[in-house]
Amino acid sequence: MTTLLANFAALLIYLFASIYLWRAVRHQLPPSKSQLWGICVLALLIHGLGIFSVSFTPSGFQLSLFNASSLIFWVINAIVLISSLKKPVHNLFILLFPLSCLSLIAALLGNYWGEYLLLDYELASHVILSILAYSLLTIASLQAIFLAYQNKSLKTKQHISQTRLLPPLQTMESLLFEFVWIGEILLTLAIVSGFWFLEDMFVQHQTHKTVFAIAAWFIYAGLLWGRYFRGWRGNKAIRWTLAGFISLMLAYFGSKIVLEIILNRV
Repeated sequence: MTTLLANFAALLIYLFASIYLWRAVRHQLPPSKSQLWGICVLALLIHGLGIFSVSFTPSGFQLSLFNASSLIFWVINAIVLISSLKKPVHNLFILLFPLSCLSLIAALLGNYWGEYLLLDYELASHVILSILAYSLLTIASLQAIFLAYQNKSLKTKQHISQTRLLPPLQTMESLLFEFVWIGEILLTLAIVSGFWFLEDMFVQHQTHKTVFAIAAWFIYAGLLWGRYFRGWRGNKAIRWTLAGFISLMLAYFGSKIVLEIILNRV
């Protein structure tokens, strides 16, 4: 009951915050940072209560596809909130709050689907590293989407008034690569810990997850190499960022969907 009430309350707060931000963008007014932080902190506290009550048990760390997606968005929102204290990344909440609503709706409905995976806390450290890596690289992908929108608006001279609410193009691009760097480091640790804690990363049901995760690592490594040795930026950086994100999401959510929903219903 605690989980249900907490998730439903967090859903309503995220929905209110989404409407607040979209109205601000529509009227071309910068949202109040203090109000935005207050709403986000409240949502994170209630959302976190819902996650904690279902995921952390005396026997270990309990996880399913839908609760994992809810946890990932909780981590993403927390990282963006902390980062926004010093960096102009609060614009990411325009996309994050609606996506958080969807993750909570899936978590509320998904309790009746699939099955939970119970992990000991040693293996859970690998899962948490993976979630942190996915979260940072998701933020980088959202930053890339905003950067693409900003680039297109400046070239076509459309929606210029909305882009004025965003930080300068150079700042946006710099933030994108900062998130990619940190995410790549965490993804490296996640892959290494997987080989360390799991008996075989290429056993059945793990092979395609491992392959896509390693492919994502090489894509992001190629992006960082191209940035610092070839000066990649703009659309090329955006395409590589989104390609790495797609590979990473196929690694995690693709395997979870196959294992928990498709195979479980066969």
